[in-house]
This record gives sequence, C-alpha cells and structure tokens, in this order.
Amino acid sequence: MMRSHSQTLAAALLASSAAAQFVPAPTDLITKKGYAGIDVRYKEVPAGICELDPKVKSYSGYADVAENQHVFWWFFEARNQDPTDAPLTVWINGGPGSSSMIGLFQELGPCGVGPDLKPFNNPYSWTNASNMLFIDEPTTVGFSYSIPVPAYKGDDGFITELPNNTCPDYAKSYGSCGTYSKSDLSLTANTTQGAAPNMWKTLQGFMGAFPQYSRSGFSFTTESYGGHYGPVFNEYFVEQNKKNIAGAHKIDLENVLIGNGWYDPLVQYQAYYNYSVYPGNTYDYDPYNDTVKAEWFNNLYGPGNCVDQTKQCYATGSNSICAQADNFCYNRVENFYDIYSNRDEYDMRELMPDPFPYSYYVQYLNTPEVQTAIGAFQNFSESSPTVSSAFGNTGDDDRESGTIEAVQKLLKAGVQVMLYYGDADYNCNWLGGQVVASMISAPGFSTAGFVNITTSDKIVHGQVKQSGLFSFLRIYESGHEVPFYQPLASLEIFERALKQVDIATGKEKICEVKGGYKTVGTEHSTYREGNGTVQMEVTPSNATYDTALNAPDPTPTWSAEQLAGGNKKRATRIARATRMVRPARKNGVRFDKMGRAKRTVL
Repeated sequence: MMRSHSQTLAAALLASSAAAQFVPAPTDLITKKGYAGIDVRYKEVPAGICELDPKVKSYSGYADVAENQHVFWWFFEARNQDPTDAPLTVWINGGPGSSSMIGLFQELGPCGVGPDLKPFNNPYSWTNASNMLFIDEPTTVGFSYSIPVPAYKGDDGFITELPNNTCPDYAKSYGSCGTYSKSDLSLTANTTQGAAPNMWKTLQGFMGAFPQYSRSGFSFTTESYGGHYGPVFNEYFVEQNKKNIAGAHKIDLENVLIGNGWYDPLVQYQAYYNYSVYPGNTYDYDPYNDTVKAEWFNNLYGPGNCVDQTKQCYATGSNSICAQADNFCYNRVENFYDIYSNRDEYDMRELMPDPFPYSYYVQYLNTPEVQTAIGAFQNFSESSPTVSSAFGNTGDDDRESGTIEAVQKLLKAGVQVMLYYGDADYNCNWLGGQVVASMISAPGFSTAGFVNITTSDKIVHGQVKQSGLFSFLRIYESGHEVPFYQPLASLEIFERALKQVDIATGKEKICEVKGGYKTVGTEHSTYREGNGTVQMEVTPSNATYDTALNAPDPTPTWSAEQLAGGNKKRATRIARATRMVRPARKNGVRFDKMGRAKRTVL
C-alpha cells in the first residue's frame, strides 16, 4: 500500500513539474514603500491570466520582509462593488508549506484552470463580496522566494542545486530543472509563532502600497494548518496594534474564518479514531475489522503511545520530543486510514488517486507566459519541502501552540471567529473540530443548538451552532476544501460573515439582537448522508465534479479539445503540501495526498 502510494506520488510530482524552467528575474516591477518601512514590488496582471473581466483589476508582487525573504501575494479587486469601498480579505493555505494558490485556483478565487491549461470563470468567487489578497507564506512557499538558484526537484520533492542554468543528464530524468529557492532552513520560519511577524510585515507592505484597498475593514480566512496560523497570526496583529508602532498601520481586524482547521493535536489525533471507528463518520463507511480497530485503539491510547507522547510534548516543549510524537502519531494513528482504506484523507468518499479538486493549475503556473505576467522569480510548487522540514524539526505540528487561548482573545477583542468543516474530510475532521469549538468556550455557546443553514438555492447544505461572534459549521457532502465542493453555500456564508449577520439565515444583525444572538436547536448535529456518494471504484482522472449530485459527473464534461490542450497525464492532488494537510513520508518529509509536501503536514 505504501509502495503504491509512493509511486503515485512520484508520478504526480513529475507531472506537476514537467513545465519547470529557468526563470529570468523580472525587470518590470514597480517598487513602493509600504507601511512599517516594508518595500513592495509589484505589477498589474493582464486580464485573462485569472480574472477574465477586463474591468476588474488584479496585481501581484512581493513584500520584502527581510534580507533574502520575499513573500509573494496576488490581489484581486472586488467584482460587484467599488473596490475602494470594499472590505479586504486575506486568504492563506496551511501545510505548513502549502501555497495559497491552492485556495485561489481550486476553491474561491476568480478562476480555475481546465485541462487545456486555460482559465475559466468561477461565478462563486469570494471576490464577488470582497477584495481578495492571496499570500504565499512563509518564505519558499509557492512563488515566495529566498535566494533563487538553479536546481532540480527530485521525486521526493527536495531541491538539489545545480552549478548553472543547464540541466545535466542525471537531472533530466526528473523533468524539473529550473529556478527554485535555496533550500536553506534559516531563511524561512520553523514555528507558527515564528511565521507571524512576516505575515504582519507583508500586510503592512501591501496596505501601504495600496491604501485605496485597505479602507473598509479586514478579514482573515484560511484552512487546514490555518487552525494554527489563523488564531496565532491574528492574535499577533491585535497585539501589534496595541504598540502604536511608528509608521505602522493599525489592522482593523473584524473576522477570522477557518476551514477544517488543525488546532489541538491531542484532540485531532483522537478524532482520527473517532471518525473512523467510534462513533464513526456519517457516510456509513466502516471497512475495518476488529483486529485493525484494536491495534488502532492501542496505538492511540496504549501506554507510551500517541496520547502519552503528545502529552509529553505539551509538558516539555522539547523539539525532539514533539517531532517524535508527531511522527509516531502520524505513522501509527493517522496513517491507518490510508493503509486500510486507500481513500483520500481530504474526501473519504473518493478512492485514491482522487482527481478532485482539479490540479491543472500547477502546470499552468509553470508556463513562461503566466510567470512573466505575474512577475515570478521562481517556478511554482504546491508545497515547500523546506518549510515542511523546518516545522517538522521543531515538532510544531504536534503542539497546540496557544490556538485555543488565541481564539478566546480574539473574541474578547470583538473579532468574529468562524470554524467551518466539510464533513467528508478525515484529515482535519469535524468531530475533532466540534471538540475544539467546545474547548473555546465562547459565551453562551454551550447552550446554543444546531440549526439548518438556509441558502438561496433552497437546499440544506449544513448546520451551524452560533453564539454571538462565534460559530461552528458542519457542511454536508464536502471534503477538506469546502468552497470547491459547496461553492454557493460557501460564498453566501462568507458574505454573511462579512456583514456580521447570523450564519443560519443571513437576516439578523448579531450585534443588535437583544440579549445576544444564539441559535436554538438540537444539542448534536445528527444528519447522516449514508453511502450514496461514496465511490467504490477509482474516479477517472478526467472526471468533473457535479455540485448538484455531490459526486463525480457520470459523463465527464471536459471536452476532447480541452483534454488535448493540457497534460493528459495530469498531476492529481497527490502532490500538494498543505494541512491541507498531511502526507506519506519520504526521506523524513511527509507529503499530502495532493502531491504537496505535507502538514508536517493540505
């Protein structure tokens, strides 16, 4: 099983990097001084590279946050309102090490990319409601770079430097010679807390260079390892505001939205067993025999095993102990799902390899035309093995990192916090998220109840439990990347959050409800989907996803012309790197199912 997965991963990495090339440094970037003295270099992106409407502007560039640390961002104006009056929302993916181009092209940005390597419009883009800023963070993630060097990427994802811009025979077999960031762990972050300052600096740079887009409130959205990033980063922003730093801009934080987040590892590791064995998932899928279940339970709760090791990590804070605990818990608890089900951790309804969400955009971003249009300094990778290794060395994945306390502080500061979960995701599953929501102990939340979420299509896509500024959402028939699977519901939920109206109906202004807003409903969310959308055969690689059926379209709608335009041997999601994301390990680095270097990891 593991050998088969490794072979698939290698094929995906080769396919996704086939278009790699040596990237000439752009010479047409405009430089501006942002807030807090942060230089920003940028250019306007031509219409048709992603946003197809020529009336809607897009910019991309870099914030120079430190010597040899340059953070890539891509900004899109709001579509349906004056962008100078629209709110500003940031999106980042997780990993650690996953590119935010995942969220942009697979989930909620203005476009996706088809097999013909051409962008298509996303009518449910979150730019319908807000200015959107996608950031590749920390350094070396996605298009963010440290020191660009000629190198090649091996089938394990690691970067090996070359003496010059030529591709020797021993590297040609990998098909990935090109320009990449120097694999120097000292030039990127290695903990969640350590990544926060450069995120703040990136925002300071952008807001200073583009003050016209930074006037009307600020929201922070993320997913997966964003369960660490979201609370800790935003707590840092709030604390920076209090310091009245000369030349810095006060970030007017209003909302923090986190999809399928990874918060407290002690909770999340137990949730793997809960989701798979007891009480189990709501898709009536249980392929495990009693022997497997008994071993799984012992690996989790037996003396000296996952729970005990994680508690020791919490008690000591030791990098080596935390790293060892995470390795053990991944291999002996989380990975049992992969071994015995061969299903996608990010959507348990699909067998591996899973073609959803579409990954054609990876090859698209490695074309010279696109890299020139956005001012890229290096080739694109969905995940950074450098960041994954750096965080792995400190065991950050096995630390709680103050996420619960940080959410509590945000709520006290008047910031709205939403935790939303696609309930088909095993990796950061909703059963664990529900426990975390209770641990946060927002005022009134314990006595609130689950109610249906109503949307304009008159379909119940999930339920919400909300008290004041805090809400927990369970989204039906959705994997890890919720906006891909439930685009209409995701957009309408996002719009309600921005307006700070109730998530269930969008009709009540929560801050104006006498006595405080609270959902009145059942104590538990009990709806069961059953196995109607659980696939018992591998889905074809050219399949399309039908959001009405909540399943693969029985007659794939990619045309022959589209399929001929791109790489038929496309890289499936096996090569992403985001918690979004956790993965099978090779040479000490874990890669998630989408081919990215994993949460360790989406």
